[in-house]
Amino acid sequence: MCHAGGRIHILEGKGSPAIMSDIPKILFVCVGNGGKSQMAEALAQKHSRGRLEIHSAGTNPGTQLNAESVAAIAEVGADMSSGTPKAIDPDQLPLMDRVIILGSDAEVELPAEARGTLERWEIDEPSVRGIEGMDRMRLIRDDINIRVKELVRELLG
Repeated sequence: MCHAGGRIHILEGKGSPAIMSDIPKILFVCVGNGGKSQMAEALAQKHSRGRLEIHSAGTNPGTQLNAESVAAIAEVGADMSSGTPKAIDPDQLPLMDRVIILGSDAEVELPAEARGTLERWEIDEPSVRGIEGMDRMRLIRDDINIRVKELVRELLG
């Protein structure tokens, strides 16, 4: 699988989209589960209108959501304000059709019995270009939003 510039990569395939459940199950993962993965979850909920089962988790979850992430998501009509950072549930991993890691820092290994695929989305990091604050968060949100829309289109047609 490829995305603009080849930035979406399937790292591991344990199943086939042809054998996915009736409602595709997606897990978005980042390290803290306070920003990027929560943003992806909120955007996927918005774009799929309840036709996907969507979760997010962190490999080392923090204690609160990133306030700028919450604000940036609200600007596009999605809501992540009631989310709380949580760890990956190892019992949930085998049930996911897609596990998507956002960024380069988190590491996830699918168990042998997993039915889905593991992908990594290399998300743009504007801070390396000196862009900070809400401008940074909007650019991250927009990058994630493009990828989420493409994913929803792929899964729901």
